[in-house]
Amino acid sequence: QVQLVESGGGLVQAGGSLRLSCAASGGTFGRFGMGWFRQGPGKEREFVAGINRFNGRTAYTDSVKGRFTISRDNAKNTVYLQMNSLKPEDTAVYYCAADIASMVAVHTTSGEYAYWGQGTQVTVSS
Repeated sequence: QVQLVESGGGLVQAGGSLRLSCAASGGTFGRFGMGWFRQGPGKEREFVAGINRFNGRTAYTDSVKGRFTISRDNAKNTVYLQMNSLKPEDTAVYYCAADIASMVAVHTTSGEYAYWGQGTQVTVSS
């Protein structure tokens, strides 16, 4: 019953920034852990960043640490991914996902997330 809609993707030059948003409906957003995943050309879907539903604890994959920041605004039922210093290897379809299982932990595998958005394309040119 949960619906997630991503937005904010686009084409950006290497070194630039984008801010992705994921708006949730159909559930109690504050009860969800939220994650961002991505799938690049010819690659499998991978975890990018996550934020728990209890105290805002975050986790990031090593390749984006220091460049990406995940945050959430429960009043707006929205999770964000601020992406700075973008690299061509960041090019992918980015998906947000909702984790309904964990209170504290930030899950890093796609199988732990129950609901998914449709994805938004991020393309970083060199």
